[in-house]
Amino acid sequence: MGPPKLTRFEKARIVGARALQISMGAPILIEASEKYSSPIEIALKELEVGILPITIRRTLPDGTFQDIPLKWLLSQN
Repeated sequence: MGPPKLTRFEKARIVGARALQISMGAPILIEASEKYSSPIEIALKELEVGILPITIRRTLPDGTFQDIPLKWLLSQN
């Protein structure tokens, strides 16, 4: 099953992908302010708030996979 929380590798992947989306013009899901100036800061804040509709796919040793909603992993922290 894996750890019951978001790993640092999953967090890095999510923040990087979301920052790229924001830099390419995707709508921001939180209230924009001058406090968050870079796409990475905005992506981190969106992750902390838990507003991202993302599912994490974890591959198991036998080759199968498990889909876990991001909200479930964030609530475990």
